[in-house]
Amino acid sequence: MSRIFSIIFLTLFLSLRYTSAVQNHNLHSSNQDKQIYIISIQNNLKPNTFSNVEDWYKSILSRINSNPSDSLLHVYNTVFHGFSARLRAEHADSLRAQVEVISIIPDIVYQPQITRSPHFLGLDSYHTPLGLLKDSNLGSNVVVGVIDTGIKPEHPSFDDKGMDKVPDRFKGHVKAILYQLETISGMGLIRPPQLQAVRVPKNVSFIGYAEGQATGIAPMARLSIYKTCWTFGCTGSDVLAAMDKAVEDDVDVISLSLGPVASRDYTTDPIAIGAFGAFQKGVFVSVAAGNSGPLPGQISASAPWYISVGASTIDRTFPADVILDNGDVLSGSSLYTGDPLPKNKTYPLVHFTSDYSMEQCMPGSLDSVDVKGKIVICSPGLINKVEKGVVVGKAGGVGVIVALNDPTLGENDTQKSDPYTIPGLTIPIGATTKLLDDISKKKVKEGTIVCRGTQIGEKPAPVVASFSSRGPNNVSKYVLKPDVIAPGVDILAAWPEGVPPSRLEEDQRVTQYNIASGTSMSCPHVSGLAALLKSAHPDWNPAMIKSALMTTAYIGYHEMSKMAQNQDQASSYWATGAGHVNPEKANDPGLVYDISEDDFIQNLCASGTLTSVNATASTYTAKVSSPAGFNVTVNPPELSFKKIWDKQSFFCYNFGSERSRNHAK
Repeated sequence: MSRIFSIIFLTLFLSLRYTSAVQNHNLHSSNQDKQIYIISIQNNLKPNTFSNVEDWYKSILSRINSNPSDSLLHVYNTVFHGFSARLRAEHADSLRAQVEVISIIPDIVYQPQITRSPHFLGLDSYHTPLGLLKDSNLGSNVVVGVIDTGIKPEHPSFDDKGMDKVPDRFKGHVKAILYQLETISGMGLIRPPQLQAVRVPKNVSFIGYAEGQATGIAPMARLSIYKTCWTFGCTGSDVLAAMDKAVEDDVDVISLSLGPVASRDYTTDPIAIGAFGAFQKGVFVSVAAGNSGPLPGQISASAPWYISVGASTIDRTFPADVILDNGDVLSGSSLYTGDPLPKNKTYPLVHFTSDYSMEQCMPGSLDSVDVKGKIVICSPGLINKVEKGVVVGKAGGVGVIVALNDPTLGENDTQKSDPYTIPGLTIPIGATTKLLDDISKKKVKEGTIVCRGTQIGEKPAPVVASFSSRGPNNVSKYVLKPDVIAPGVDILAAWPEGVPPSRLEEDQRVTQYNIASGTSMSCPHVSGLAALLKSAHPDWNPAMIKSALMTTAYIGYHEMSKMAQNQDQASSYWATGAGHVNPEKANDPGLVYDISEDDFIQNLCASGTLTSVNATASTYTAKVSSPAGFNVTVNPPELSFKKIWDKQSFFCYNFGSERSRNHAK
């Protein structure tokens, strides 16, 4: 049997190069002269006089005149050896001089990178499981550790009725508690882990939008919840402690829908540190790529030992139109849930360009002008789009048009849909240009807004989301990031009823489900796929699961067509990584890259070893898709495997131009 494997990402994937940190955030506590540090300790130096490491760590803090009871925050035992503490700068300097101390890292703040998708991924056979769902038994007996903002256990999506018992191997504490804010000196505490199920509620929607059955990617998987994120974000010391606890609890997958503002050196990034420890323990880690696109080089999830997930669209949209008095129709998107504007009636269109605050529709900026009974055109930025509509509504306006004007976006790209509280929509830059030009030339004076609800079958799909962070990788130039893309635009998800869908206090709507966008949405899709693959193939390790997802991903709609990005532009590998996940093919990849921790440590950049997971003899031929300026060859060009678990190695050579080599550096 002959199959073709793609190695376009190989030379990028296997190399590891360390550079200085791109950005350093100092996280201060309520005591202005103190901040939180993460301290790595060489545990084999612990004197026998101490029965446990925590007592030893306290003695180290006492040695530098720091009160352990006031300063010690977390003790790390599983993915990392050391502790975090709140210290004065002089105490941190004293710690650096201690023989047991390997490194001291100032804490940082991560931010969350914020039901059609299972069908879009080919995973909609819940009632009669087929393919990967059948092979994995819907992900049963797999535990996914979710480190994020927490959940409400009573939500229908987390009801565990009819589920099998909790896996015996799980070591965490099973509790059902409501979340409320808990702080010490302004810093978040980790809540105890909660083991929940992923259920399949029927007939759910966001107030009529995206109505249907909400099926999880791995419907029978268990969730162990670790709340580390609060209003201000998530501290690295808390996230590292949650990863440490999740691995100790024996989860199979860790899902991290959060990340730093900018990429950091692996030695100073708590997520990279914790993920490497998790990799060593056999736990797969999925991380959101970030929401800083579409400019290149903005990806923050850069370490090669976890999978970085970018965002893409699915074939479901929420269209809305501006119908102008000259008959022209400008299309955009909206999740407005209220009463529609009356039919056969138009309203004056106003756009304030003489004052920046008014153009932005900032709070209070429209109070001194007459917008009653009018539709106001607002420029994006400074505040969120829904709040602009609130400002217009308070001033007496009947509708809002948020007109995108970012030239880096595609002409038809609205980025995402927003839950406006008054009739409103977002229009892309192409429509913005026409609308403002027609208004300036007095071709149009009035218009109306019509929201079209939910539409299925949008083409092309998937499209790389404009906000999804792009490579190249600023930490390791030869490591391709993101690794894959997955659905992350306008995704229906469970939502706490006490929080308005727009998060604005003026928004009085209550819903159990909301529609959200971001790599925070795409990351759980891949975490769920990893759970299915782990359940279907219990002997696969994290590297094999990651390899299966990457080598079977697709980068185009057919053999000669590249996937689109920003709606109307051809994508690059910096946008898609290896491509869009393909669950059924990932279940039978044929070959996997069984990369070990030694491969990362030894910094291999031009060789690889493949392991056959086929039960029969097979032969594979290398097919190379080289970026412009690169001439990549593989030796040997063909690998033959006699039986399952056979291993074969190959070398990859780049004979690119001097320009291409300098670019790669």
